Amino acid sequence: MSNVNTSTKAKASSPQWELDSIFPGGSASPEFRKFCDAIRGDPEKLATSVKVLPAVLNDSSRAPWITAILEFQRLGAHIEMARSFAHCLTSQNVKDDAGHALEGEVDNYIASWLNLRTGFEASFAGHSDVEWEKLTADGQVAEIKFPLDEMRRMAKHKMAPQLEALAQELAVNGYHGWSRLYDKISGEIAVEFAESGTVETMSVGQLSNKFQHPDRDIRRRAFAAFENIWAQEASVCASVLNAQAGFRLALYRNRGWKSALVEPLMLNRSQQETLDAMWSAVKSVIPDLKRYTDAKKKLMGTDKFCWYDQFAPVGHLDLEFTYDQAADFIVKHLGSFSDEMAKFSRMAIDKRWIEAEDRAGKADGAYCTGLNLKGESRVFMTYSNDYSSMSTLAHELGHAYHQWVLKDTPQLATEYPMGLAETASIFNELRVGSAALQEVSDRQGKLMLIDQELQGTLILFCNIYTRYLFDRRFYEERAGGIVGKNRLDEMMLAAQKEAFGEILDPKEGYHPLFWASKLHFFITDVPFYNFPYTMGFLFAGGVYERAEQEGKGFAKKYRSLLEDTGKMTTEQVAKKHLGVDLTKDEFWRLAVQRATARIDEFVQLVNK
Repeated sequence: MSNVNTSTKAKASSPQWELDSIFPGGSASPEFRKFCDAIRGDPEKLATSVKVLPAVLNDSSRAPWITAILEFQRLGAHIEMARSFAHCLTSQNVKDDAGHALEGEVDNYIASWLNLRTGFEASFAGHSDVEWEKLTADGQVAEIKFPLDEMRRMAKHKMAPQLEALAQELAVNGYHGWSRLYDKISGEIAVEFAESGTVETMSVGQLSNKFQHPDRDIRRRAFAAFENIWAQEASVCASVLNAQAGFRLALYRNRGWKSALVEPLMLNRSQQETLDAMWSAVKSVIPDLKRYTDAKKKLMGTDKFCWYDQFAPVGHLDLEFTYDQAADFIVKHLGSFSDEMAKFSRMAIDKRWIEAEDRAGKADGAYCTGLNLKGESRVFMTYSNDYSSMSTLAHELGHAYHQWVLKDTPQLATEYPMGLAETASIFNELRVGSAALQEVSDRQGKLMLIDQELQGTLILFCNIYTRYLFDRRFYEERAGGIVGKNRLDEMMLAAQKEAFGEILDPKEGYHPLFWASKLHFFITDVPFYNFPYTMGFLFAGGVYERAEQEGKGFAKKYRSLLEDTGKMTTEQVAKKHLGVDLTKDEFWRLAVQRATARIDEFVQLVNK
């Protein structure tokens, strides 16, 4: 393969990102302090000015209403900038106490802004349709008509604004407090695990990383320890989950919502028909995925496929990708589709918008955050000399390109839903993965790359579908009262059996405590934090297939698609830019077939 190092000793020259051009001095920055101080009183000032706005919208009152809306948007953009920068500080150094204090301060600004939003929503709902259309047609706000219309609709689905504000205030230490309690429980768990004659004390995150170990016995023992420790915490976790769901259901009941899916579908700007069509298509290829896992069992030397085998590595690449080599590889292959994407990625790399150094004291994980007022973004990750790191770098540069495309877009029109948020990132991943596979000729390398692709499909189809089924059924049952720990185990087991079909071993293959061990069930900011992953993956796959068909001629269309992600529903974006109806089966069936297309090739490689 070109642009890679065959040495196994080369050290990645992964850089630290550059933040001083945003606010010099880190968490002690006087400029950032001044920026935050300027925000502090603005929500109250705006709230006061909104109270004296004319209640009736007409020709004479339209201008002050537009001024208030633009100030609300300006304030939101400044708070978003502050949040992104503060999060960069705590990510690069988890022990930066001043940075954590700044994050907490910005959280209060966010809460104030959300209260303002609730008030604006209620006011918007009270205006006549005729006057509202005149207001949103004004050139100063025409570009944010969609989010403004959405705010107006949302108010009609909510309680009175004073009740919504009260609910939000109570949620800080109640509803969200349960989520923080779960984080504390999870974070304080310590597990002793023996490997290679050494006993090590691990966090649950470190222990779960063992599920990616090439030795199946280590994966099996790690999973047994994982199940055991979560069994000890299950009763408390059941109380937390029930309390969160109880709060959410009470809120929904007072809003007049009949289903727990109303909010997640609103947040994803999508319809129930779209969701149902997607899951129907996913279920149709589960038998094909079993052919993949059956072949993988041969490589693992077992006749059983268990929960801890989902991330098992097979095959290997006798190659390294240093940071610089990975950067060159990504730029090269993005450039074969879009000159702009290649130039942007090179700029982000050369200007050190990426924190990639492998060092102690950094936060876990990877993300991209926008620094909107500067028209920039920053990527956070920890780079290792491997294909997985190169794929992650490509993924996050996709997010950065998406934000770059929107850098001149008004703030309210840059808020895109999760199902569309992954479009550019997964597009980049698919581009780089396809290029890597074309340049690898040896069997073991092909096995590894194809397995990485199919492993992701298995997770996004079966594992995520398990979460969706459990979430949906849990909320249905919780509406009738507390759901006990044993019943939660039963519900999770039933969800896994349905979602995985015959893939998991019927005796040893399941993870009944997944409801307790998976953080996503306890996140309070976003309900049903599951299906948008699968939706985004399949939608991005459809976009990528179109790019393969049309080549560089699709690059401008792709950019236009990304520009519209904050201005339309998910279905409208698909209709306008791909000419497809997401509420019908056709798009999703083609998408799942594409996601499973390499199964035959994988099986053939295994049988060789």
